[in-house]
Amino acid sequence: MAGLSNIVKEDAAGFQLAGFSNIIGRNSTGFLMSGFLNRYENGQGVNIAGFSNLAKASTGGFTVAGFLNSYESGKGIQVSGFSNLASQDIKGFQIAGFLNKANKVNGVQLAGFMNIADSSDYPIALLNWIEDGTKAIGLSTDEDQIVLTSFRSGGRVLYGILGVGYQVTNKELNYAFEGGLGAHLLAKSSFSLNAEIASTNLVDFDGGTYSKVALRLLPAYKFTKNIELYAGPTFNHVYADTDEGVGMIKHELWKRTYSGGEVGALTIGFVGGLQWYF
Repeated sequence: MAGLSNIVKEDAAGFQLAGFSNIIGRNSTGFLMSGFLNRYENGQGVNIAGFSNLAKASTGGFTVAGFLNSYESGKGIQVSGFSNLASQDIKGFQIAGFLNKANKVNGVQLAGFMNIADSSDYPIALLNWIEDGTKAIGLSTDEDQIVLTSFRSGGRVLYGILGVGYQVTNKELNYAFEGGLGAHLLAKSSFSLNAEIASTNLVDFDGGTYSKVALRLLPAYKFTKNIELYAGPTFNHVYADTDEGVGMIKHELWKRTYSGGEVGALTIGFVGGLQWYF
């Protein structure tokens, strides 16, 4: 235990607590906690740092950093406020506020914005750049006459959705933004069945909002290797706080008007589109 730093030239086992840093020359087994930095060659156990855990080779067990975890390979759970960076394979979970990066992932990557990997079946983020995964750019529309250009990216099972677009009939609530998560439920030859949960928001940049969270079931058919057509029903929760947004609500199963004039509703709808895989 040190107010500033623990420095061990070779191996450390047990409990290491420092106000600033723990520096282990070789292997660390047990519990490391520092206010700023833990650095070691191989780590097993619990590693907690206020800013960063840096491993020259591998980290395992439970690794938590306020900003960055950096290592070659990892096992267990790695959590960081900003980024987990692995230059080789991981087995377990990578959880980061912004970015996860690894080679082959046998487990789950969860990031606030982006996952990068050579192979990852279960990436969860708005953007997923998976080398052997899927990437598609598409154009879609729905019952609200919102036309979206979307990018779907992910692995064999899970993928992320990020889109921008325009509502073609409104005078003010026109600009659309979408984010979500999808799963490939079934894939056989040219036919596939996907499920998605996505949030679509219309804004007028003057405080008005129309927000729709949709659960989608989407059959899809590939006419060629790269071009796919999809369409299916949606079950939606809608919130609107302007007259124009309230006027868009239709096919409602339940509807409630709040004291401030805002409206919430459960509705049914549809979405359909065309996308190109590359």
